[in-house]
Amino acid sequence: MKAHDGLYIDGAWRPAASTDVIEVVNPADEQVIARVPAAGALDVDTAVRAARAALPGWAATPPAERAARLAALRDVLVTRKGEIAETVTEELGSPLQFSQAVHAAVPIAVAGSYAELAATHSFEEKVGNSTVLHEPVGVVGAITPWNYPLHQIVAKAAPALAAGCTVVLKPAEDTPLTAQLFAEAVDEAGVPAGVFNLVTGLGPVAGQALAEHPGVDLVSFTGSTAVGKQIGAVAGAAVKKVALELGGKSANVILPSADLAKAVNVGVANVMSNSGQTCSAWTRMLVHRDRYDEAVELARTAAAKYGDRIGPVVSARQQARVRGYIEKGIAEGARLVAGGPESPHEKGYFVSPTVFADVTPGMTIAQEEIFGPVLTLIRYEDEEDALRIANGTVYGLAGAVWAADEAEAVAFARRMDTGQVDINGGRFNPLAPFGGYKQSGVGRELGAHGLAEYLQTKSLQF
Repeated sequence: MKAHDGLYIDGAWRPAASTDVIEVVNPADEQVIARVPAAGALDVDTAVRAARAALPGWAATPPAERAARLAALRDVLVTRKGEIAETVTEELGSPLQFSQAVHAAVPIAVAGSYAELAATHSFEEKVGNSTVLHEPVGVVGAITPWNYPLHQIVAKAAPALAAGCTVVLKPAEDTPLTAQLFAEAVDEAGVPAGVFNLVTGLGPVAGQALAEHPGVDLVSFTGSTAVGKQIGAVAGAAVKKVALELGGKSANVILPSADLAKAVNVGVANVMSNSGQTCSAWTRMLVHRDRYDEAVELARTAAAKYGDRIGPVVSARQQARVRGYIEKGIAEGARLVAGGPESPHEKGYFVSPTVFADVTPGMTIAQEEIFGPVLTLIRYEDEEDALRIANGTVYGLAGAVWAADEAEAVAFARRMDTGQVDINGGRFNPLAPFGGYKQSGVGRELGAHGLAEYLQTKSLQF
């Protein structure tokens, strides 16, 4: 798509007050493909004021009409699915097939789910002698990451709009073109002016201004735990609601009875998907000591198939970060069985699909989120040891359990300190709540639980 040189505020593309720009780089060939405005605090203020002005009218709009606008938005996204995939591939580096199957298709499904929820959700209920109203929380400041650029936008904007909130979006500076495409879709769908606003910019400038703005009632952020803590502190000082979807170091627990080959192959695919840039990736594979060596060889073979099938990571900065973790793993004594810190290509921000064996639970690569195509294999002695290792990080976002008996896997999953667990390779469900325990975040996204984040309650007693 052709990049806009303005910001989408109050229903129109407007010049930014700031003269700063962001260069958008294709991570596959390191070429600058576009330049977009880097909004400043004044631009953010203008967008928030537009959202506040539009709030009363949108909040009073009947849910059926809000549902109709969301359905129209979904339909626009469907017609532009090919363009979405191409845009994500260009600015994120994702292989086109993956962009079509995931980056374009999943947000369409999520947008559709909120069109249906807006039409069917009960925004008031009777509790004894009270009527409880579920009302929009107000103006939402949405700050989204680059790894799933459209999905993360839709997962925030769609439930916020369904709830009757207005939105100011600050997308990741690495992937602003997808956000601009979404703003075009919102406009084409007939969403009223000011209900959705887009300010492209840098996190420490535009993101901070949005989080601190007194006109923002809720900050919804997806990104690193470190930045999430900063946003939480800012919001806490203003007694402002937050929804934080943060980091992960998810465990893939393969119990002794499991189909080992299937569990390992699916586990490797999960980690390599999107070049490892998935917060919920199962980056710690836990295998019983009696089957550990077999699992290592299976993982080595599986990883070799991804050499030319995954794209680059998003930036030079991210490439250096992932390489640094790989070097740290080697230095701490983990055994490298596939990949390594060397780039497989002369051009582009590529990282080799990497597998470490003989990883102990306390190693850096077993504790910290790497956000690249790096898998660690950890052996365990018995089920209690596996549970201790699985729960032994500050994170609790996702996970997986494999066993021949589904009941056995479910029993183990119930004891995991994490927000979502896939049983024997369970399929993605866009209606299931997604979010973390511990330092993986606060609140939930997707489905009715995601809608609830953007509602507040009022009770009327009779």
